[in-house]
Amino acid sequence: MIHIFSNMKTKDRWFAVLCVALVCGQVYFDLRLPDYTAEITVLISSEVAVLSEYIAAGGKMLACALCSGILTVIVGYLSAMIAADFSYDVRAKLFNKVASMGTGEIRKFSTASLITRTTNDITQIQMIIAMGLQMMIRAPIMAIWAIVKIIGKSWQLSVVVASAVVIVVGALIVLLAVMIPKFRVVQKQIDDVNRMTEENLSGIRVVRAFNAEKYQEDKFEGANTNLMKTQLFTGRGMAFLSPIMMFVQSCVSVAIYYVGARLIDAIEIPLSGTAAEIMTSLSDRSVMLGEVVSFSSYALYVIMSFVMLLMIFMLLPRAQVSARRINEVIDSDIAVKEGSENTSDKTGCIEFKDVSFRYPDASEDCLKHISFTAEKGETVAFIGATGSGKTTLASLAARLYDVTDGKVLLDGKEISAYNFDTLYKKVGYIPQKATLFADSVKGNVSFGDSGSEKTEEDLKKALDIAQASDFVNSMDDGMDSFISQSGTNVSGGQKQRLSIARAIARKPEILIFDDSFSALDYKTDKALRKRISSDLQGTTCLIVAQRIGTIKNADKIVVLDDGKVAGIGTHDELMKNCGVYKQIALSQLSAAELAAEA
Repeated sequence: MIHIFSNMKTKDRWFAVLCVALVCGQVYFDLRLPDYTAEITVLISSEVAVLSEYIAAGGKMLACALCSGILTVIVGYLSAMIAADFSYDVRAKLFNKVASMGTGEIRKFSTASLITRTTNDITQIQMIIAMGLQMMIRAPIMAIWAIVKIIGKSWQLSVVVASAVVIVVGALIVLLAVMIPKFRVVQKQIDDVNRMTEENLSGIRVVRAFNAEKYQEDKFEGANTNLMKTQLFTGRGMAFLSPIMMFVQSCVSVAIYYVGARLIDAIEIPLSGTAAEIMTSLSDRSVMLGEVVSFSSYALYVIMSFVMLLMIFMLLPRAQVSARRINEVIDSDIAVKEGSENTSDKTGCIEFKDVSFRYPDASEDCLKHISFTAEKGETVAFIGATGSGKTTLASLAARLYDVTDGKVLLDGKEISAYNFDTLYKKVGYIPQKATLFADSVKGNVSFGDSGSEKTEEDLKKALDIAQASDFVNSMDDGMDSFISQSGTNVSGGQKQRLSIARAIARKPEILIFDDSFSALDYKTDKALRKRISSDLQGTTCLIVAQRIGTIKNADKIVVLDDGKVAGIGTHDELMKNCGVYKQIALSQLSAAELAAEA
């Protein structure tokens, strides 16, 4: 937690210091009350006290209570403001960190866990700050101050209070030793519940199609039951502390008054003494009674301090676990680091030089010694069996990962040398799974910074090239029509075409299509490729595809087989020289159809 708090704003630190000062003032006024209570007790026992003395003592008590109340309100306001401001900063920092992560880091933490860390974990930190600035500071100051005020008054009464403190502290230590490991488990179990909820919502069509509702319910029930049992265990354990505190507090009050009564009784009144001696003895008894009353109040303040600490200790273990989980994300290393280059001598050229790549924690390379060059304006296609490394190669070209060995050169410089703004203005990437955002069609197509302003004409042209104009114009509000989250109100083919239009609207030097035509029919596929060829002549295209018809007119086709290059050339060259490519082609089209297309 210290690491997180080290990033607190200077303004918030000064407010925290002010809170400490105000809490000290609040404790001072609270601990003045028993003194006035003792004073009033002595006045009651006195036969010469007048009404004005009672009013003066009562007025002082009222003033102290009023000052304490005002300071309590101010401290509550400041602590809430500091906690909210701090959680805002941490949430923003965590979000920015996640936004800078590569695919590997996202997989390491999992989406569900990152959502929990950004929401529930930060809420735990916010609660401990808001309550901590009020109770965590107030409790020890009050306990120490109260103990200082009662030390030396009566060793018998001090022993009673010390015994109570030992019992309370012992109970806290034992219970927290049992509870803290369980609090760590709770956050992980919340991750599991979030993950299963996310899986069920994102895969609801599959669940229903396979009639797997009962299976998903049972799966969720298991995770939910585990979370419930753990939280019940921790809740019951912490609930056990409250009756202990109340019991100890009641026992302390009884013990103080019992011991106090014995002490008062021990002060003898000499029946045969002089009037002065008798008055002195009565006065001593009155003073002792006042001390017992004030001692009882101070003892209750000490116990109350531990009750406040109890409330903090109920939150602190979970906050510590949450802080550790947040720090894990903030301190994690980013594999794909930003370079500093923002210029290049060439445009639209990408080259792979003896590239090999291995996923984190994998046992072997999934790409081995890949070499090819795509010059400006060329169309280079990649084809191969499932698992041959096509998508991985496209990810390296878009620098979603860094290569394990070899080099990827973009416009003559290593791709890792560019800063992200420059890199992603040069490269337009259309992923295998089309992703749309909850926004209008216009908002989705104009998404992101391309380095130049996108006019409405640019957006219309991008939609037209992507063969999306017809269905967009048929919508009620045209380009202003709303697209729901993940594009659930449009078809798979429409999502792909909008994703392609979004990349084209950026006017990049290089377009990377990662199997982005899979949901398109052959007619739309052909029309789209024709428009790309005619309207984007200076744009380099890297196309990952499964269909021979999609790539057979490419300037260069790279055939992958088990992560290696099995052949490079045009369609006709590969049909003659590459057995892997010919086998793929014949599995999709007959020899007669291939000859007819040729």
